[in-house]
Amino acid sequence: MSDSEDDDVFEIEDDDSDAFVANTPPAKKQKVAAAAKSKSVAAAASAKASNKPKAAPKKAAGSKAKAAVSSAGQDTDTDDGDGDSPVSKPFQPSLENNGQAGKGKSASEMYQKLSQIEHILKRPDSYIGSVQSLTQDMWVFNSNTKKMVYKTVTFVPGFFKIFDEILVNAADNKINDSSMDTFKVAIDREKKSISVMNNGKGIPIEMHSKEKMWIPEMIFGHLLTSSNYDDDEKKLTGGRNGYGAKLTNIYSLEFTVETADKNTGQKFVQTFSENMSKRSKPKITANPKNEEYTKITYKPDLARFGMTEIDDDTFSLLTKRVYDMAGTVRGVRVFLDGTKLKVDGFKKYVEMYLFAAADAATEAGAGAGAVSKSSVVFEQVNERWEIAFALAPEQEFTQVSFVNSISTIKGGTHVESIASALAEKLLVPILKKNKAATVKVSQIKNHMWVFVNALIENPAFDSQTKETLNTKRSHFGSKCPISEDFVKKVIKTGIVDEVLSWAKFKQEKDMKKTDGGKKARISGILKLEDANLAGTKNGKDCTLILTEGDSAKSMVVSGFDIVGRDRFGVFPLRGKLLNVREATGEQLMKNQEIKNLKQIMGLKEGVTYTSVDKLRYGSLMIMTDQDHDGSHIKGLLINFLDHFYPSLLKIPGFLVEFITPIIRAVKGKVVKDFYTLPEFGEWREANNDARGWYIKYLKGLGTSDAEDGKKYFSDLGKHMLTFDTIKEGDRDLIDLAFNKKKADDRKEWLRLFKPGTFLDQSIKTIPYSDFINKELILFSMADNIRSIPSVVDGLKPGQRKVLYGCYLKKLKTEIKVVQLAGFISEKAAYHHGDVSLQTTIIGLAQNYIGSNNINLLVPSGQYGSRAEGGKDHAAPRYIFTNLTPINRTIFHPHDDAVLNYLTDDNDTVEPEWYVPVIPMVLVNGADGIGTGWSTQIPNYNPAEIVDNIRRIMRGEPQKRIDPWFRGYNGTITRNADDKYTVSGRLEKTDDETVVVTELPIRKWTIDYKAMLEAWIAGTDKTEPLIKSYDELHTAQSVKFVVKMSSKQMKSAEDEGLDKRFKIHSTLSVTNMVCFDPQGRIKRYATPEQIIEEFYGVRLEYYIKRKEKLINEINDQYEKLSNQARFVQMCIDGELVISNRKTAAIVDELRKLKFRPFPIKGAAREAGEDEDVLDEEDDGLASDYNYLLGMAIRSLTAEKVQKLLNAQEEKRSELDELLRKTPMDLWNVDLDSFLAEWELILKKDAEIAAGSTFQRSKTKGKALATKALAKIKKGKALDDDDDDSGDDFVAPSKKVAAVKRKAPATKPKIEPKVEEMDLEDGLIKKEKSVKIPPATKPKSKSAVLSDDEIDKKPIRAPTKPKAKISAVLTDDEEEEEPKPAKAVPKSKTKSSIVLSGDENVEDDDDDYSVMMAKSKAKPVSSTSSTSKKSPRATSKPAVKKPTAAASKKAGAVKKKAESDEEDFDLSMDMDIPPPAASRSKRAAAATKPRYVPAYVDLSDDE
Repeated sequence: MSDSEDDDVFEIEDDDSDAFVANTPPAKKQKVAAAAKSKSVAAAASAKASNKPKAAPKKAAGSKAKAAVSSAGQDTDTDDGDGDSPVSKPFQPSLENNGQAGKGKSASEMYQKLSQIEHILKRPDSYIGSVQSLTQDMWVFNSNTKKMVYKTVTFVPGFFKIFDEILVNAADNKINDSSMDTFKVAIDREKKSISVMNNGKGIPIEMHSKEKMWIPEMIFGHLLTSSNYDDDEKKLTGGRNGYGAKLTNIYSLEFTVETADKNTGQKFVQTFSENMSKRSKPKITANPKNEEYTKITYKPDLARFGMTEIDDDTFSLLTKRVYDMAGTVRGVRVFLDGTKLKVDGFKKYVEMYLFAAADAATEAGAGAGAVSKSSVVFEQVNERWEIAFALAPEQEFTQVSFVNSISTIKGGTHVESIASALAEKLLVPILKKNKAATVKVSQIKNHMWVFVNALIENPAFDSQTKETLNTKRSHFGSKCPISEDFVKKVIKTGIVDEVLSWAKFKQEKDMKKTDGGKKARISGILKLEDANLAGTKNGKDCTLILTEGDSAKSMVVSGFDIVGRDRFGVFPLRGKLLNVREATGEQLMKNQEIKNLKQIMGLKEGVTYTSVDKLRYGSLMIMTDQDHDGSHIKGLLINFLDHFYPSLLKIPGFLVEFITPIIRAVKGKVVKDFYTLPEFGEWREANNDARGWYIKYLKGLGTSDAEDGKKYFSDLGKHMLTFDTIKEGDRDLIDLAFNKKKADDRKEWLRLFKPGTFLDQSIKTIPYSDFINKELILFSMADNIRSIPSVVDGLKPGQRKVLYGCYLKKLKTEIKVVQLAGFISEKAAYHHGDVSLQTTIIGLAQNYIGSNNINLLVPSGQYGSRAEGGKDHAAPRYIFTNLTPINRTIFHPHDDAVLNYLTDDNDTVEPEWYVPVIPMVLVNGADGIGTGWSTQIPNYNPAEIVDNIRRIMRGEPQKRIDPWFRGYNGTITRNADDKYTVSGRLEKTDDETVVVTELPIRKWTIDYKAMLEAWIAGTDKTEPLIKSYDELHTAQSVKFVVKMSSKQMKSAEDEGLDKRFKIHSTLSVTNMVCFDPQGRIKRYATPEQIIEEFYGVRLEYYIKRKEKLINEINDQYEKLSNQARFVQMCIDGELVISNRKTAAIVDELRKLKFRPFPIKGAAREAGEDEDVLDEEDDGLASDYNYLLGMAIRSLTAEKVQKLLNAQEEKRSELDELLRKTPMDLWNVDLDSFLAEWELILKKDAEIAAGSTFQRSKTKGKALATKALAKIKKGKALDDDDDDSGDDFVAPSKKVAAVKRKAPATKPKIEPKVEEMDLEDGLIKKEKSVKIPPATKPKSKSAVLSDDEIDKKPIRAPTKPKAKISAVLTDDEEEEEPKPAKAVPKSKTKSSIVLSGDENVEDDDDDYSVMMAKSKAKPVSSTSSTSKKSPRATSKPAVKKPTAAASKKAGAVKKKAESDEEDFDLSMDMDIPPPAASRSKRAAAATKPRYVPAYVDLSDDE
């Protein structure tokens, strides 16, 4: 045998080397091979014969073995012997001259060579373990009580090992011969002899063809002989290295082998003696009975183990090992000393341990049955695995395991695999029962007692002693899946409760480290303003004020000027306190806020308080903002006290709330404070909507200044509300509000909520039940409102605010997301973080696959992709957005005026909800988690939704619709009524390649890539699943080209390619939750139910829209009628205006039944949130400005006729509108929506095909023409924005003039309109639009579409009566009108100011509350004198204002100055104006936003 082979087999231990090599430093100790024959060291051995072996000091002096000795400083043992050489006695160097042993010796004397047997005897630790006695706690078998017992025993591991080698050999025979059924062991303590017999297949009794010896002799008498050397053969035996039974032979005085071979009909008997150094001649006899068995009988060399007999401890250990065989070797009868053991199977064997543990628990006083038979869970998983479980008796991981009948007393990979898998499965129910538990898999194992009996292919152990299995799990040759039934039975043993109890105990122990104490001074909490008497004997009289943030703390500190610092302290909370009811121990330990509170208050873990004497402060006061979040903070603090210190809530006066007003109403010296919004709402309704009062909102404590703080603390009694002592049922309510496991109970709690509920803070004591049910519930409702969309518009409040801001800003051109967020935050009262709002804007614009089916905003820039699920978007400061073209076909401007707008801090903000033409909650889906409720709604196809709406219109049943995602190339298949399978796409292109071209919806590319990366690397437990992959993705598509070996491909195909590559996912529609139109949370079972709910609301709003338009036309009709009657009466002399006071004229107008048209009323009705400038003549006089502001030139017969004609037009418009049903209006909107939707799909198709999408210019022009035409129609229907008479005050909307058919002979101007970019969702503004005569069309004039002509006939008079020059500019964002220099016209007699929306695309905004709101103030007060009037700088041809007119203010004054005709320009848009010169048009194009336009009402043209 070569040296290299020896190195692989054994190694010399360091401890032995210390004794063997006298002067060798530890760093130079070497592992050496033993390969020398005994003859080469005989001389050295005899020279040191007096040295006795250390390992066996009691050995007889008469042994004939030779010892090879070296006392040199370094040694190298080698052995090339075959085991037949004489045996050396174990060597023990003399220690008398330690450190000088090598002196005076030659090199040959220093270096020695040992035979294999000599090395085994000299270094037993490498082969059989220690030969020194060892004392430890072990399981043994008590032969007297016939029970297992765990006790302290003293034994020699090497002695136990040589016995075990023979047992395992016998057990291995069962694997080789399944017919083996008998296993006999005899231990003769008197004769010091042990025998082991099995009746399995005998050893072949024949001469080995190569070694020329009998095979039984070769197996048991020569080292390194075995049948287990073929590693390619999968064996389930215990033997591996070729030592085994030979080690027993070497450590025996006598070793007899007896075997019977049925095949040869022979029996073989041979005896070895003196540590295998001698052997008898084999005795071979006949086998007439054809028996088969193998029997080993040996007498151990007890002296080498320091033993003189087989003592009780050793016998009990050997007996236990025999019982091991009875429990682990199936189908075999086991006899011990002639008695059959009553254990037949692993289950009964495991029960022996449990009975023993129960007895031990009883003796220890734990009570009988602490661990009982019923606590055992057993399962035979398959032919190779048997497992059992019980609770660990000492809360320490315990295991009893076997591998191929070998007792692995230290466990190994087989035990680890079972214990880890079971612990991971138990972790789920543990955390389900208490998510706050800080429990890890390793900690669960500490409560497990695991029993494993496994058959492992070619097992590898840590050493020859085979105490630990090292084989990797992937090489076991079989699997041991743990069934759900087994896990359920394990849970029933009580391990879940035991683990949670331990976790709670550990948490309490850890939390004690953060305890506070009653001491006068604490340090390290910088933001604490401690009371001077806190922690002293007067601490019970002190109050700690907890504030929401630092700003509130500053206000409190200012109040200390009043009450002093002796008995009041203040500490600011950083945001919201942790929900301790659901927090883990780790979270609690790391939470600085909780640690600070315990230190400041002096709280101790686990203490029950009956008074506040042991605390630093006697009471705790909460001071938070008076909003929903403030209520939540109060609730979280109550939750903290209830969870850890419930006894404190029983002490009267301990918990106090400091309340501040949230609204202050001021009128003169009268000041009224309100502490709740509902309270203020009731007062406002009872006091004429608070007219005449100045209202200030004080929700945030930061709003209160230092003076307010002093005022509050001057009257503490008014601002302090004490919480009542906790009553029965209160703790259940607190748990209901904060325990995440009670989500269903919270749903019922929220369902019973009644709008208008609020906590009455006029009382002095607040019951905890009232706080939960009347105040905290408001936060929960607000949380749901923020998280769950409305079924009407599919939007959450944040999204709704974004749209409101976009409409309010009249967004036409791109704007940075960060800038838009700032505008929305200001105008829409957004009270949360900027980042959250910016994220909402980005979410509305994203259009990658899996996001929105219809993005409502334009994603100009990098808005994220399907690669990372949108998370890869650019920073908001870099990207731009705008309204998409389809946006206003979904949220039609005509609906804006009929929406229910909300108020925030007395400012009008977004509506309760918008009313899109289709239910957008189905189009783009929704996800959200609120309080007690969550929602998950997938996307659906808009075209299918439109079809179902029209089916309902026709009275037909809806068609079932399934989830649909724009651009997705996979499949979505219905499995059940509420379950779908979403499948990607893959294809096997050859034997080594799989191409993945689509993933399940919302499985992002980066996540899939991470999975493939893990597959390439593999793990310790699994082999790599693929070789490599390539990525060939595009912006919208996915393509992974995966390379695999043939083995990997076969494995994947066996499992199923679809399953292996995880291209399927499940989509559920069981949680479609929305707020219904009544504001209640409702779960919808199907998308068709959502459409049905939406249909009724949407139809109702079409009725409202129609009614609104009808009322507006009626108002305009009546206004024209009154104007015509007024002019006629003035002409006829029935009404005298000149030289009379305004009040007298107004009184007469009232008597004559002229209807007033109030400016403020109309503005307020239109949503205007700014005051309209009062005229000089305050009061009701301004309501008649539409009459009194008419020009003097209007008092003509021609004017009367013109007004009557306009009145007739209004009648025609009304008739046209009355003929249309609400469904007709809806169908028109649906057609417009579908047209835009088709353009989106066409663009997607062209992009997918690789071409660049462009809108058709022809179609773009047609759309523009249609939009321009709608302005005329819409303006005619919404004329009363101008309440002062359009002859003098410009309309509140910008007027975009439309080209009409005009006489070719009188071309007045060329229209100057910038390009309309419809694709980007905007139409660029017209810098100057001139209306040509309408009698003859110009070649380039815009032509109305047929459907527009059908909707509204256009009147084109043959003789124009007015000439209008409207100059419109680009300043969209400026809200205040600015006067501009007039453009002179030679024939102009009077002037008016036009303020309107020059953008033609947004024509329908004439009905929009938004636009009325921002533009209702017609003229700045800076034009109150003629000197400041824009017309003051015009050419002399223009009339200057009269002295009387110059007294007028704002827009009315300008009307009074002009002498234009007194009818609404918007209804007379058919009348073309005269042309202006090119130079004038050029000048007009550079004018500011509001530019005067001139109307020539003369009849001499």
